[in-house]
Amino acid sequence: MNKNLEQSFVTQLQENQNIIHKICRLYTDNEDAHKDLFQEITIQLWKAFPKFRGESKFSTWAYRVALNTAITLYRKTKRSVNTVTYEGQQHFIKDVDYNYEEEEQLKLMYQAVHQLNDIEKALIFMYLEDKDYHEISETLGISEVNARVKMNRIKGKLKKILNP
Repeated sequence: MNKNLEQSFVTQLQENQNIIHKICRLYTDNEDAHKDLFQEITIQLWKAFPKFRGESKFSTWAYRVALNTAITLYRKTKRSVNTVTYEGQQHFIKDVDYNYEEEEQLKLMYQAVHQLNDIEKALIFMYLEDKDYHEISETLGISEVNARVKMNRIKGKLKKILNP
């Protein structure tokens, strides 16, 4: 892989790593699993990057790869993540500390979201990230109408979970 492509990947990943951290938070329930899933998503993004054609924003593409990786691993291992060893060039990506204490007030919301199915988690996550229904539908591969209907159902489900 050429140096420009590698540098482009590292730059894009650094700018968008919070997306990956948030997805990891949705699909894991401890720090070690979070780190393992983050690593696996990064590996999958790296493997797929040469095929990224720029037809959508990097963040949209990264959402799709990260969510697919998390959902696939979540289903396969039932909440434990087996990582793939990456034997290749070292890539130095500055790690941004992810502070769990800052998110303590969101604990109840995360507990409620953990009760949703995989697709519902992905949809609510993108909605909470202020993604419009066009981007949500493009990322998840569903129609905008379907995304809106699912979102309304998810909101109702979360209300029942949070206010029994």
